[in-house]
Amino acid sequence: MTIPATMKAMVLTGHGDLDKYVWHTDWPTPQPGPMEVLIEVGACGLNNTDVNTRTGWYSKAVDEATTGGAYDEVEEEDSTWGGAPLTFPRIQGADAVGKVVAVGDGADAGLVGKRVLVAGWLRDWDDPMNRDKAGYFGSECDGGFAEYTKADVRGIAPIESDLSDAELATFSCSYVTAEGMLERAGVKERDTVLIPGASGGVGGALIQLSKLRGARVIAMASEAKHAEVAALGPDRILPRSPDNLRAELKGEKITVVADVVGGEQWPALIDLLERGGRYTCSGAIAGPIVEFDLRTFYLRDLTFTGSTVNAPQDFFNVASYIQQGKLKPALAATYPLEQLREAQTAFIQKKHTGNIVVTP
Repeated sequence: MTIPATMKAMVLTGHGDLDKYVWHTDWPTPQPGPMEVLIEVGACGLNNTDVNTRTGWYSKAVDEATTGGAYDEVEEEDSTWGGAPLTFPRIQGADAVGKVVAVGDGADAGLVGKRVLVAGWLRDWDDPMNRDKAGYFGSECDGGFAEYTKADVRGIAPIESDLSDAELATFSCSYVTAEGMLERAGVKERDTVLIPGASGGVGGALIQLSKLRGARVIAMASEAKHAEVAALGPDRILPRSPDNLRAELKGEKITVVADVVGGEQWPALIDLLERGGRYTCSGAIAGPIVEFDLRTFYLRDLTFTGSTVNAPQDFFNVASYIQQGKLKPALAATYPLEQLREAQTAFIQKKHTGNIVVTP
């Protein structure tokens, strides 16, 4: 196929509000370098990393819940997930799905024409588990909010599936994040996993991936979303913020809390953990500053794990589960890429279940 010299793209011009996104119809099409492939994007999912990076929420100067607004107190030096300044202009979008249309030197030409998922993590492939060298697709390099994007051939997975591009774009960030959390917490058949925020992308992924491991799953979500959450297969569903969480559990013994919510309810979650229980976290959408009683932590022999840069195999595990038909997509809505600002507004409002996707 003939690859155009320019493309349509939504370009982030700096930290701030949604007006920092600028729509371009003549942005230069990327060219694949050594060991890279050029991908014609079919769809790209939205996620909290995009929002938090745009707004600068990762800065230690911010102590409130994720809102999607601009923060005047943000310092450029710590305004991204990795603590290093982001460079602009930047095309965001980590959850890209599309067709390989060209390859660079060293990449397999047989990939041309194949549909692929893009891994979120950028690696030093000579030292792939060195977290200090990790970057994120759509943060430290341009991502999928465009007609074309490029990616390292070692960070893509060819995918054969009856699912649409939009459905496939709901998986990468959320499900790889969830897989990494469950790996670090060592979730197995004997566990009962409590999942706050179960209606979100990562929450829904945690439900399905915990069930694949044979664990018992208790989901928490607003009651208006219980029917949609139930379709993902949890054993029980509780209200999002019950007055007495322990009473709602009715004697259930919680061995793992898998959390991306944080906020005021956090101490109650920790108090529920059985002796020797595990808490794993990869987000704090309800607020990053929590009340922590060290006595609960050490007297109960608890283990806490933060989960951000995970193993490369987690991505390929998720791709394999998709191809085997073991995962259900939770596609909440699809917007044209030109309407990314509207799509992200809907994403921030959290009235949906699953994930929101944009298509070029």
